[in-house]
Parts: sequence; structure tokens; C-alpha cells
Amino acid sequence: MDRAETSARIAGLIEPFNKKGVAITDATRFTDDLEFDSLTVMDFVAAIEDEFDIIISMNQQAEIETYGQLVDAVVKLQG
Repeated sequence: MDRAETSARIAGLIEPFNKKGVAITDATRFTDDLEFDSLTVMDFVAAIEDEFDIIISMNQQAEIETYGQLVDAVVKLQG
């Protein structure tokens, strides 16, 4: 699956969590722009892990701050 397909699938997963209807770009920040709290992050990560059948480690989660970084990480984890 290429980056565009991965991004489209993640965009669909983020919709229920995007309470303010923020426009999603690669630069969108989860804590600043989307105002995700730690519980929301955990729920969102679980949804991504289920959708793509991957595991995102706590160390990786700590490094991911933007939507673009998340898409890149998921692409990489898929091999």
C-alpha cells in the first residue's frame, strides 16, 4: 500500500476524533491543532493498529507529533 492509500485510510479513521472539523494536512499536530488528550491518542492509536494490523510502540508514539509523521510511520511499519 502506498503513502496516498495509507493517508486516505488514516483520514477516514481520524474523522470521529476530529471534533472541531480541523482540515487535516501533513503538518496537522495532534495535541495542538486537534487538541487530542492522552486518552484520545490511545483510542486513535488502537484504531490505527486494528485497521493496519500493526503495533505502534510507546517510543514511536512519543515521536509522532504530526499527521504526516503518523502516515510515514504506518507506511514503514507495514513494510
